[in-house]
Amino acid sequence: MHIPTLAPETLFHVGQFPVTNTIINVWLAIVIFLIIGLCLRRRLGVRPGKMQNFIEYFLEILLGYFDQVTGDRKKTMKFLPLAGSIFFFILLSNWLGLIPGTGSITFGGKMLLRPANTDLNLTVSMALVSVVASHLFGLITVGVFTHLNKFVQIGTLIKSFRKGPMAIFTAIIEVAVGFIEIISEMAKVLSLSLRLFGNIFAGEVLMTVMSSLVGLLVPTPFMLLELLVGLIQAAVFTMLTLVYLTVLTTEPAHEEH
Repeated sequence: MHIPTLAPETLFHVGQFPVTNTIINVWLAIVIFLIIGLCLRRRLGVRPGKMQNFIEYFLEILLGYFDQVTGDRKKTMKFLPLAGSIFFFILLSNWLGLIPGTGSITFGGKMLLRPANTDLNLTVSMALVSVVASHLFGLITVGVFTHLNKFVQIGTLIKSFRKGPMAIFTAIIEVAVGFIEIISEMAKVLSLSLRLFGNIFAGEVLMTVMSSLVGLLVPTPFMLLELLVGLIQAAVFTMLTLVYLTVLTTEPAHEEH
């Protein structure tokens, strides 16, 4: 029985770059997406075939869920490349680890394939992309001053000096709250990455233990459960990303007035 460790295992090196079993999973997911994309591109037409029909049907369902978060189809279409890529990548990389036999395939005595999201480096990177992208969208959409004013209201502090001590005290409190908001933005990265990593890593350990202790059929219910967990975690990560994008690209109420 090979229980996965917290850190991914290095299989070999390309120069000085270590190639881990989670990177193999990432490359495999990217190749699958590339093949699907090329096949779909060749078969696109006014009269869609079965594959195009299925993709369009699934995409319409996805857009409907995204609209419930953004409240605007234009915003949904703007965020779709980022949010959609995150959703499909997390979903596929989670499900690749459930293919029968992947845990038993070894390379140099080490597990060859391991779910990509059991690597904390990857989940932190995706969380950083999500949070940083939401701020970039915010800066572009509402403007630099309006976006920064959501966190630290320097303009309010400067104007308060003309209005007396009470206004200055209120402005200082608002600036302090703004710095707390900045800390909460950093906490988003931590919560997004640890939630995804913890759930997928725990599922991988459970599947490894169950497959080693019992026969082939008994772990099946756990595999079905992990399919559901993989879908839920992909949806949660994506929806939170959409929430961040929507909130930071919305004009403050006082700015609208």
